[in-house]
Amino acid sequence: MAGSVNNSLALLKQEKVAVLYGGNSAEREVSLNSGQAIANGLEQAGFDVVLIDTKNLVLTDLLIKKIDRVFIALHGRGGEDGCLQGALEYLNIPYTGSNVLGSSLSMDKVRSKQIFKACNLPTAPFTVVDKNDFESLPLAEVLADLGGRVMVKPANEGSSIGMAQAQTVEQLRNALIEAFGFDRQVLLEAWIDGPEYTVAILGDKALPAIHMETPREFYDYEAKYQSTSTQYHCPCGLSEHEENEIKALSVKAFNATGAQGWGRVDIMRNSIGEWQVLEVNTVPGMTETSLVPKAAMVFGLNFSELVTQILQLSVAE
Repeated sequence: MAGSVNNSLALLKQEKVAVLYGGNSAEREVSLNSGQAIANGLEQAGFDVVLIDTKNLVLTDLLIKKIDRVFIALHGRGGEDGCLQGALEYLNIPYTGSNVLGSSLSMDKVRSKQIFKACNLPTAPFTVVDKNDFESLPLAEVLADLGGRVMVKPANEGSSIGMAQAQTVEQLRNALIEAFGFDRQVLLEAWIDGPEYTVAILGDKALPAIHMETPREFYDYEAKYQSTSTQYHCPCGLSEHEENEIKALSVKAFNATGAQGWGRVDIMRNSIGEWQVLEVNTVPGMTETSLVPKAAMVFGLNFSELVTQILQLSVAE
């Protein structure tokens, strides 16, 4: 078996690998950092790597450059939502991570929540607001139905972009107006009062869970990328039984949306100890200090070994 793995790795290192990063989404800056780190890690492992910012890319350039395989390091729209995946399949270029369907469903917070509910996976109560119906919506009634406090989330943004909490009608109205600047559909999710965890998925394995703590109101964009006060605990402090529970639930949620290869599942625990699945991320942040590399390090993989395994998984898909 070891010989077979080594042979496949040797063949992979003969390919020309493009790391696609940057792009035009609201998460461009995060993607630039992820792509650079991934390229560095692959080069360190001995791969032939080309780093390509997709902001002005003509996809057929990948054929001209004789690219054999793509490592997708694009976060958000255009790179994580199935669009790029479909184009690469049309060009017959293999790529890392989830396929068109898995990428699209995981990116869409509304559809993925509906899938969690249909699969009997624990997730907080929610409702969906369409931009066309916004003005006629009885906001006080909606707020009351969801427990008096909600998280407002654009359907197709990542990195907590456009998200806000609301516990008054005025806050909810303002948060919806802000969210509609990013998407025509907005998810309203009942507020979860409890700790937040994340579980990285690599192939069919769940890596050690991470517990995130922030003094901010919730784990928002600033807490993720700018704050120096956010704390990450891995090991996460759960008992062995509880960690096995959260890992099993994460794998189920990952599989439910059709995600493949690698990714990350975000979960919270409410005030009465129930797990609540938030979302599946199919191209999570991949800087040296991002959550997936943190979990991989505790699992026993350094950054270069992690990106190597992700690339190898693209052969197996």
